Amino acid sequence: MDYLERARTVIDLEVGEVLRLRDRIDGRFGEAVVLLERALGAGRKVIVCGVGKSGNIAAKLAATLTSTGATAVVLNPQDALHGDLGLVNDGDVVIAMSASGETDEIVNLLPFLQRFRVGLIAMTGGVDSALARAADVVLDVKVVREACPLNLAPTSSSTVMLVLGDALAMVLLEARGFRAEDFARLHPGGSLGRALLTKVSDVMRKGAQLPLLGMGATVMEAVDAMSRCRCGCAIVVSDDGTLGGIFTQGDFTRAWKVEAGLGGELVARFMTRRPVTIQSDRLAAEILNLLERHPVDELVVVDGGNVPVGLVDTQDLTRLHLV
Repeated sequence: MDYLERARTVIDLEVGEVLRLRDRIDGRFGEAVVLLERALGAGRKVIVCGVGKSGNIAAKLAATLTSTGATAVVLNPQDALHGDLGLVNDGDVVIAMSASGETDEIVNLLPFLQRFRVGLIAMTGGVDSALARAADVVLDVKVVREACPLNLAPTSSSTVMLVLGDALAMVLLEARGFRAEDFARLHPGGSLGRALLTKVSDVMRKGAQLPLLGMGATVMEAVDAMSRCRCGCAIVVSDDGTLGGIFTQGDFTRAWKVEAGLGGELVARFMTRRPVTIQSDRLAAEILNLLERHPVDELVVVDGGNVPVGLVDTQDLTRLHLV
């Protein structure tokens, strides 16, 4: 057996089913988003349930919703009939996941859910199933073939459910206006939490650590400032106090190659006039985004009037555990 070829076949089958899903979703998806948005806006919650592999996907969807500010819980259909229906309140929305729509535990739960005034979203491949008939909105996750060589083990079908759940959570996130700052409050742990909770003003160099120079400064004065502040650049300020440019070690090296005796020359001749900047009230996570997009080692921190107030050096990010 060619293991690599078999693996590629599995991947191709699952990718193909996801592409079919993309082409198949319709206005019912928007109806589901509106139903969820209204419930959450009224202070209600999302209840996600499924059995077997669908139950695993349900748990993942609930976790994604919760982590993006949409209160969600997992309801085990079997436990629901033995007391866990206490999780359900009028005004909630239930997302029930079943590939066939005829899963016994889900179907047996439906009459009891209908005693509550809840919205019901069915994520199923059985668009004419008992689950679909009971639902307010049906999201079709039917697949042509599982990636299993026996066409039995839930593979393509669980992947399609997972992808559709992610799409639902991410579109709902946008519809509710969920921001990076909101995400930060819910993820305080680890390097991601530090990057999201920390402001640029918390990590930037400032005061005596800031190598500031006027437009009349010389290259040698810029080098002295960099050495004194132990950083790879000097910030050049215009006469009105706004940012004039930045002079880096790279600028010095390039200038030295063509003009060896440049120590007494004005630094303004060689500086970068439009350096990459960031405002001090932004999240530290945005530093990482800027550094990914721009090949620089330093970011000048400015206020709303483009006045330099700080400097972020990439060598500081490791020390601060932001990378």
